[in-house]
Amino acid sequence: MSTHVASIGSAEFDKEVVKSDKLVVVDFWAEWCGPCKMIAPLLDEIAREMPDKVKIVKINIEQESDVAQKFGISSIPTLLFFKGGVVREQLVGTAPKKVLVDKISSYA
Repeated sequence: MSTHVASIGSAEFDKEVVKSDKLVVVDFWAEWCGPCKMIAPLLDEIAREMPDKVKIVKINIEQESDVAQKFGISSIPTLLFFKGGVVREQLVGTAPKKVLVDKISSYA
C-alpha cells in the first residue's frame, strides 16, 4: 500500500471522505480483481503528483461490503468522486491516467 493512498473502512469513511475539504476519489476494489491491480499504480501516481487537489482512498469491497452496498457498487474497480461530501461522478473500470487527471482537475 502506498503512503499516498490510504486504505479505509466504514469507521473512517465519514471523516476521510464526507467531511474532507478537497476532492476525494474512492477506489472500490478487491484483491482478486485484475483491473483493480492495473489502475492502482495510476491512482498512486496521481495522489503523489496532485496532493493539493485530491485525496485518494481505497475500500476493499470484501472487507467493507456495507460501504460498497450503500453506494450500489456492483462492478470493480469503481471510482466515486466526492466533492463537498456528495458523489459527483462515478467511473467503472479502468481508465488512462490522462482521463483520471482531467476529471480530477475539473473539480479543482
